[in-house]
Amino acid sequence: MSALLGLAAQLREENTPISPYVTDPVEPPAELPADYGYVFEAVREGHLLHYGRSRLLSGHDDDLALLAGDYLYALGIERLAAMGDTDAVLVLADLISASAQLHTEGRAGEVPDRWRDAVRAIDSEA
Repeated sequence: MSALLGLAAQLREENTPISPYVTDPVEPPAELPADYGYVFEAVREGHLLHYGRSRLLSGHDDDLALLAGDYLYALGIERLAAMGDTDAVLVLADLISASAQLHTEGRAGEVPDRWRDAVRAIDSEA
């Protein structure tokens, strides 16, 4: 099972306000370092809920999207911290912050490169 499908299953089972809106992802999961797949998928989904189109939620309102995005950021970072990879926590925290700043400044086109750079940085550390 891909990390993205696993994340969808977890969100459904948690019985939270997000659960009724969880759908199976249509697009394929990203190619990510094996141990970090869940982390990246959670953080990526958090980003998409804030700034794009969710791969896992459908029929939700904007307020729930914002809260769900925050929750998924935290879920990914928490998992990464539990793995003991503090360097990767810093990379993802910087990525989340930089992505928010770029969107605010109208430079969203630069965000995908930041994501690729973060994946490479964490993959080289692993």
